[in-house]
Amino acid sequence: MDQLAAAVLLPGFHGTTAPDWLLRRVADGLGGVVLFGRNVVDDAQVTALCTELRSARPDVVIGIDEEGGDVTRLDAGRGSEVPGNHALGAVDDLDLTRTVAASIGSRLAKCGISLNLAPSADLVLTLDDPIIGVRAFGSDPVLAARHVAAWVEGLQAVGVAACAKHFPGHGASTEDSHEQLPVLPRTEEQLRAVELVPFQAAVHAGVRSIMTGHLVIPEWGPQPVTLNKHAIDLLRTELGFTGAVITDGLDMKAVGGDLALGAVRALAAGVDSLCLGGIALNDDDLQWLIDSIVGAVKSGDLSEERLTQAAARSLALGIPPSTVDAHDPEIGLTAARRAVQVRGRVDVGSDPVVVDLVVDPSIAVGDVPWGLGPYLREVLPGTEVIAARDISADEVAKAAGDRTVVVVTRDAHRHTSARQLVTNLTNLQLDVVHVETGVPGPDLGSVARIDTHGGSRVSLRAAAELILKGTT
Repeated sequence: MDQLAAAVLLPGFHGTTAPDWLLRRVADGLGGVVLFGRNVVDDAQVTALCTELRSARPDVVIGIDEEGGDVTRLDAGRGSEVPGNHALGAVDDLDLTRTVAASIGSRLAKCGISLNLAPSADLVLTLDDPIIGVRAFGSDPVLAARHVAAWVEGLQAVGVAACAKHFPGHGASTEDSHEQLPVLPRTEEQLRAVELVPFQAAVHAGVRSIMTGHLVIPEWGPQPVTLNKHAIDLLRTELGFTGAVITDGLDMKAVGGDLALGAVRALAAGVDSLCLGGIALNDDDLQWLIDSIVGAVKSGDLSEERLTQAAARSLALGIPPSTVDAHDPEIGLTAARRAVQVRGRVDVGSDPVVVDLVVDPSIAVGDVPWGLGPYLREVLPGTEVIAARDISADEVAKAAGDRTVVVVTRDAHRHTSARQLVTNLTNLQLDVVHVETGVPGPDLGSVARIDTHGGSRVSLRAAAELILKGTT
């Protein structure tokens, strides 16, 4: 029974090597682990880490959040080498999406990672959404469905399991489930017509896992989907999904913070794998969770049959990936260049002032480098870079003089100060180029507007190249 309980756990841990206690747990049947930026130095180190884990048990599940774009773990220190979903949706080339996903998958497979907690099958349904944004392919469910399927196909073609998330769709939420429990203003009929369309496409594409969102659908009752049997039953019956259902992080505040209670309730609802990676756990934490799950079986709160079924589905995600070499280090920049969209004439001269307006990233994105300034300075050495959280139009105008001002934002529509800065600079009759790296919002009157559809390293580099081309 202890082995069954351990098999459904996917914890996170501290360090860039595997602790001895973790290796012992893996050898004894722990389902697997989820890697985060705190576990990553570079690909060689991740490969060595995965080799350590697989030496303890060859079929251990090793998962990671490598969506590409703004959410990256392998490239957490420098920004992703590929653009994210929103950029791919803007290009709308299914072969390109499939190729980008295969490139990501090949890199993960070479490292020894068997499960990628991607793609996001969510939609952009409100500009007030604080957590999905450019992680989604777009707002059109049919377009998103095509690209979700292509992404799943590309990733799984190299032997890495995909995970469509966050069922039934996080895009209508105006709250971050890392911080609180969102209640979606959606009926089941609306979900079927909109949000569920990309998830159905993922199932048809053979996706091996689906992640639940910590979201309340009022028609389904007061429980979040992760703990809601009706929701999991719908996924199984109506959508026909037979693979592993994985929770979003059980440590997130939307499910209350009691890991043991959340684990038991999720399993009882029909979930198979418990993602615990947001917080780093230790040996005692794991034993506590195992004891809690076993105790629930003994008390009758969780059936042994349900736990056995969950363990089997969870462990199936540990099949070691293939060694198909589909990694293309250039495909990301190619895709990012195609995704950039421009309005107006871009000519910034030889010495523009770049204002990178810094905002706190979402918890999902984390502390990944962002900003156009360094990339534009590479191609235009006379560029002056100002990175600021709060700066007035007068301060920028004083620094710029008669030079062109390039204001770089991340979801300006969600940040009043960012919108005001662009508008005020325009009102001062300055030559303003607005570069938006988030979901494109309203035009703010700048002489030129560049939408990158993401803040990845390659998306920023593509914008810098475009500015250089327009200037020279």
